Amino acid sequence: MSHLVEKKNIIEKIWAEHVVAKRDGHPAVFAIDLVLLHEVTSAQAFEMLDKRGWAVFDAGRVVATLDHSIPTRKNRHEIFELAAKNQVEVLRKNALKHGINIYDYDSGAQGIVHVSGPELGLTQPGMTIICGDSHTSTHGAFGAMAFGVGTSEVGHVLASGCLLQDEPRTLKVEFRGKLKEGVFAKDVILYLISKLGVGGASGYIIEYCGELIPQLSMESRMTICNMSIECGARGGLISPDEITFCYLKGRAFAPMDSRWDEALDYWSSFRSDSGCDYDEEVVVDVSDLNPVVTWGTNPSQSVEIDKPVPELSELPDAEGEAAKRAMKYTGVSSGQLLSSLKVDWAFLGSCTNGRIEDFRVAASILKGKKIHPDVTFYVVPGSEMVMRQAKDEGLVEIFENAGASFRMPGCSLCLAMNDDRVPEGSRCISTSNRNFVGRQGVGSITHLASPATVAASAISGRISSAAEVV
Repeated sequence: MSHLVEKKNIIEKIWAEHVVAKRDGHPAVFAIDLVLLHEVTSAQAFEMLDKRGWAVFDAGRVVATLDHSIPTRKNRHEIFELAAKNQVEVLRKNALKHGINIYDYDSGAQGIVHVSGPELGLTQPGMTIICGDSHTSTHGAFGAMAFGVGTSEVGHVLASGCLLQDEPRTLKVEFRGKLKEGVFAKDVILYLISKLGVGGASGYIIEYCGELIPQLSMESRMTICNMSIECGARGGLISPDEITFCYLKGRAFAPMDSRWDEALDYWSSFRSDSGCDYDEEVVVDVSDLNPVVTWGTNPSQSVEIDKPVPELSELPDAEGEAAKRAMKYTGVSSGQLLSSLKVDWAFLGSCTNGRIEDFRVAASILKGKKIHPDVTFYVVPGSEMVMRQAKDEGLVEIFENAGASFRMPGCSLCLAMNDDRVPEGSRCISTSNRNFVGRQGVGSITHLASPATVAASAISGRISSAAEVV
């Protein structure tokens, strides 16, 4: 007699693999494979361990780096802001005390935690990964269940290797079609968020699939997974495939020799079964998509660059008041084309778009051109690896010849937590992930876009698509 095998999606498979214990009516004890730390959200977790006399459960599962509050100027070793300096020193002391590997300045791998982790091969299919950072979902691009947690939860995982978790609901997002020239992963995820809204995926982990996904590089997949949190999701992931495996092969922490073949067999098991079920499913056709830019103060308030800002009457009633406030803050009006807006600043970087592929795209547009004299353009690599590669490929020379400021690795203008800030009243076109009020500096205005759109806008001095400046 044959036995039916239950079909599962990748989220269910990773969940089942990591549940240590489960009692009815209680959250599961859920094992975590990798803890990522940076200087901003780790201090209180270590303080909790010290107060309770707890040791780190397994330092080999923990990796730290510096990214959020550090300066990105050339003399970055001198930190002027006392709070930032203290955060960095405390992380260094805690890493030394607990035997945790830290990628510090000039280690060759320092950088934004969600950029350097994958580059090192730390992120692998089937893993569970946490960090005290909401954009931990980036690592889901490798077929990992990765999500941000609070500082106290970081402490719990450091002490036990586990978290208390409820099984997440599952949302399948199927992308259909092929992207037009000049349209990128950032446009795709902004478009999805505009359709779902900032809370449309609350309580879910998203699996991104469909005919578009095999066409995307790992860098592009990371961009999509990175912004899963912006539509309320717990995380987002993509089933691993040959593109995933090729990216990982030869990385510092990737398996080698005979262990590589064993790993491939294991990783390949973390793919959604054909015909498996999800709690919800969404289909998005991107065939006719044009570059997308945000007009408001959350990532869902966006529009294709050739279309006007929506009329308030076109928006759901629940979004009307928020849209009205956003328009007042950003200085845009219903019916306005964003291409009419002048920009003062441009930013290429962040854990969303600070990878070498992003720099290649921007450099291809900037080559032989000059940025507008009224625009300040910060180009900030996501890691020391990206910085080194950008220099080797001649990209740094292109950026600097165009008039951009090429800086040291870090989070930089993504958030006003370091020396890099957009001045009050200035308008910035940015490859980062959030456009909240004051996110890039008190009174600053942020428009999120792809690296191509940011580079084009820096050249023209107004919000522009790459097609306009080629």
